[in-house]
Amino acid sequence: IQLSESGGGLVQAGGSLTLSCAASGRTLNHYTLGWFRQAPGAEREFVASIAWIAGTQYYADSVKGRFTISRHGAEDTLYLQMNNLKPEDTAVYHCAAALGYYGTGTYYHAASRYQYWGQGTQVTVSS
Repeated sequence: IQLSESGGGLVQAGGSLTLSCAASGRTLNHYTLGWFRQAPGAEREFVASIAWIAGTQYYADSVKGRFTISRHGAEDTLYLQMNNLKPEDTAVYHCAAALGYYGTGTYYHAASRYQYWGQGTQVTVSS
């Protein structure tokens, strides 16, 4: 699977951005797709995940109520709608794909569950 993110940029605090991740290479029916982010000097952090067919979603506590993960099945595209952005949301955002969709709760919060990664897109939130 090849993953390619887009949609990052510079936004003021309180603003919104929508990230996209285009997938290609194989069907996503048996996968969970996720968004992670990595700030300078920090570890890669789980943001949100979605089971491609069932649509089951999980979010990090830090983004609940502000971010929404979604997918367009026919176009094999993953999205992350980010509202009320804060300076601490500044990071490189990566999409990733993990084979399987039975995990619940925090199962897909671990980056090690994911086999495929995109290069990332920079999001910078100014105060």
